Amino acid sequence: MTTVLNNRVRAGGFLQSEANYARARDKVTIEGGTGGAGYVYAGTVLGMIARTGKYVPSPATGSDGSQTAVAVLWDDADATLGDVVAGAITRAAEVRADELSYDPSVSSPADQQAKWAQLAAVGILVRTRDDAQVM
Repeated sequence: MTTVLNNRVRAGGFLQSEANYARARDKVTIEGGTGGAGYVYAGTVLGMIARTGKYVPSPATGSDGSQTAVAVLWDDADATLGDVVAGAITRAAEVRADELSYDPSVSSPADQQAKWAQLAAVGILVRTRDDAQVM
């Protein structure tokens, strides 16, 4: 029997830099249960549902507010059975593009770049490998 190892982003592994004293982080509620986010991995780009204030992976389009990326999930969160409180980067940070995850509807490079622009609007800068700021 062969063991297959999957290399995934560890908690906060997507982070390039953040403001001092964890000022870039907040606790958020991941929407769970039927129709909720399900199992969400560290580094997933999140949007907030305006009506509830809960977070889900940010889709490419929509009208409930979650279509606008506003955070990146700090660690894996299992919201299959119900809402869960989790840590997220919400401001004043740089993250590595290669280590971010997206809702399945964010399927093209243009969709990803739109999410990067939305994150930049809240102070989360997405750095690419060819970016002079990436180490």
